[in-house]
Amino acid sequence: MSFQTPEKLGKYTIHKQIGRGSMGIVYQGYDPYADRKVAVKVALAESLKDSESGARYRKMFFNEAHTAGMLKHPNIVKIFDAGADGDDCYIVMELIEGADTLKSFCKPETLLPVELVIEIIFKCAKALDHAHQNGVVHRDIKPTNILITKDKDVKIADFSIAHLVTSDTTHTMPIGFIGSPRYMSPEQVQEDNISNQTDLFSLGIVMYELLTGKHPFIADSFSRLIHKIINEKQPPLRTYRSDLPEILEKIVHHALQKDQNRRYKMGLNMAADLSLAFDYLEEPQRDIDIQEKFNAIQQLDFFDEFVESEIWEIIRACVWQEFEKGSEVIVEGDIDDSFYIITSGEVEVRKEDNVIDMLKKGDCFGEMGYLSKTRRSATIIAKQRLQLMKINATLIEQVSIDCQLHFSRVFLSTLVRRLSATTALVIAPAD
Repeated sequence: MSFQTPEKLGKYTIHKQIGRGSMGIVYQGYDPYADRKVAVKVALAESLKDSESGARYRKMFFNEAHTAGMLKHPNIVKIFDAGADGDDCYIVMELIEGADTLKSFCKPETLLPVELVIEIIFKCAKALDHAHQNGVVHRDIKPTNILITKDKDVKIADFSIAHLVTSDTTHTMPIGFIGSPRYMSPEQVQEDNISNQTDLFSLGIVMYELLTGKHPFIADSFSRLIHKIINEKQPPLRTYRSDLPEILEKIVHHALQKDQNRRYKMGLNMAADLSLAFDYLEEPQRDIDIQEKFNAIQQLDFFDEFVESEIWEIIRACVWQEFEKGSEVIVEGDIDDSFYIITSGEVEVRKEDNVIDMLKKGDCFGEMGYLSKTRRSATIIAKQRLQLMKINATLIEQVSIDCQLHFSRVFLSTLVRRLSATTALVIAPAD
């Protein structure tokens, strides 16, 4: 069936068709008031006019605008507007030019680098956590609903069947058997109550496919697929790839637990484990005894005001790293979001091959990157065998609220002292 491209919908000029899905046709358009290109999804006219299902289809179509429109996250496609023009219903959203979907990278011959897969799933887990915190369960997480941009960033799209968790359940979408069976959780295929953990199971399937190029529940019939999702454990990742580290196996295993009580509780929990996995790939670590960590941290000025229970929380939330003499810890120009505390050893700070500072045990670096993920302005090199605590915001979010507040207060005080010292050095009169 052919569809004529409309010239205009509301205030939006329509240029060309760029895609089509089960819920509508997507056009590239232009918003003259905001002076920007936009994507305009238009509901299928024949579905709207169906006497039996038209009202339900219309509700599902605008459900995307209602649910996704509540969310403001860099890894979720933005919804700008929604409306009707005559018989046409439309949703206006962010245009992601040149984007592909993750489906293109779920085959053995097109797999992405492991580090990039971890970063992609990390961003998705954080985005889903944001949605869940706002009461939105996506219910249809799958490779075709996750866009990957030209610069390899990701955007979760298509909230058309999302479930809005409110105190008034009469305003939510029906729970029933709805979604894409290959990416459903056990509770979905059994038409049981869903939760935010439903999305995390689906994200676990996507992660499995991106790492192996295989689906974890391969089946030759619908009934067999359902049986596997409910009852059978997925083959280990190493069935298909022997080079994958054990930590990724543990993350997938945790995400794909049949019992929701044993699955990741929140996207933030999954993101924290993925952050640890990325650190593992960057620098395989020696397993330092936890009491040794406590003893080292307790001696540092940074932790003078912390009680023992808070120190233990931070020990479990940080990454402990070791570097040999001459190793580069940070490279000028790299993008990073971590904050480092030296627990043993010394480093030199270099900018454009000039040594501008020396830091020793108890000193910190990387404060600005921790506050806002930016390019590093200097290179850090180990002057001798070095031990560090590496901390990022995602990991600190795992500790108690009181510990988070205490950490933030001490961190900001440290940053102010560092900036004050730098300013004094800059304005000091010459001898």
